[in-house]
Amino acid sequence: MEVLKQRILQEGVVMSDQVLKLDGLLNHQIDPALTMEMGREFAARFRESGVTRVITVESSGIPVAFAAAHELGVPLVFARRKKTLLADPDAYCERVPSFTKGIVTDIMVSREYIHENDRILFIDDIIANGDAARGVIKIIERSGAELVGFGVVVEKCFQAGARTIREQGIPVEALVRIRSLNDGTVQFDDNEL
Repeated sequence: MEVLKQRILQEGVVMSDQVLKLDGLLNHQIDPALTMEMGREFAARFRESGVTRVITVESSGIPVAFAAAHELGVPLVFARRKKTLLADPDAYCERVPSFTKGIVTDIMVSREYIHENDRILFIDDIIANGDAARGVIKIIERSGAELVGFGVVVEKCFQAGARTIREQGIPVEALVRIRSLNDGTVQFDDNEL
């Protein structure tokens, strides 16, 4: 997605050779027009997959996942990172480390909102090591639902996350692939998979 690449170059901040800060367009402030365009792109890539539900992890994945769910005309479910007083005590739960937060959290999805006859599209904002993604995939597998694909806004190709998911036979679609953040510069990977 060329418009997304341009916005990353304009607004992204390379914090280190491992971390790209996208707060101005993806993780703190949301551009509704760009977000809806990303949702349309994911919907186009997965429309023929018979998606019945979109899933993501709170909170940065929610806007793009919402846009994709809206375009596909299906519900959006998000995995919570914190238990609430109203949380389903029998929810699917996985413990996952967070690359950007540097902590381990539990992610939970109520059994009420994911079923064995669902065809699920998983959408997220950025994939680095893929720990949270693997946690969501485990939850989907335990529910008996079928994961039809994983859409990610930014794939950091120099980290193993997306590769390990592809190795499981799951279709992964990235809107932008970043090859390197070395020397404070975003280098895109335009090679087709």
